[in-house]
Amino acid sequence: GMDMATEAQRKAQRRYDARNTRQVHIKLNLRTDSDVLARLDEVQSKQGYIKRLIRDDLERKEGA
Repeated sequence: GMDMATEAQRKAQRRYDARNTRQVHIKLNLRTDSDVLARLDEVQSKQGYIKRLIRDDLERKEGA
């Protein structure tokens, strides 16, 4: 079909992900977290944005 990845490639990717990645799930409230949700909708990469905020925070703590 349209999917170019072979089953072997998908299996290899799942194996890599299982060994090398971890997913973090967060639940946000539509009412009380609406500001956070609105901001996440604006950024190009939610993952990149969140990692940058955390690393900026870590740098500030090291400099304290």
